[in-house]
Amino acid sequence: MIQFKNSEKVFEIKGLSQVVEIPMGNQKMLVLSGQIPLNQKGELAGHDVKTQTVQIFENIKSILESCGASLNDIVKLGVFITDISQTAVYREVRDQYINPETPPASTLLEVKGLFRPDIFIEIEVTAVVSH
Repeated sequence: MIQFKNSEKVFEIKGLSQVVEIPMGNQKMLVLSGQIPLNQKGELAGHDVKTQTVQIFENIKSILESCGASLNDIVKLGVFITDISQTAVYREVRDQYINPETPPASTLLEVKGLFRPDIFIEIEVTAVVSH
């Protein structure tokens, strides 16, 4: 049965589930909503891509762990960044969380803006984990 979940360690935004868990036999797929750089209290973490990316990956880690998964289970990243010149900064942080030897599939798009002007990056994730 498909489950819609939220992690207590990540700020909950009304109107969306942080993760949808989809059973697939002896595995499950986790589809995360786009994660933004808000801490557990809903406060913006940083005013630069590096600090915001760290918070986003910490949120992703918490959500995955709440579903019995880890960062190693990520199979796809979707990255939305407001300034493509900051890609190297994003990648530097990403490589602290993702194994660069076996990286997930990834899409990175420069966008005109996100839902708040002080948010510079948003990352969505798909993960697959064995039971």
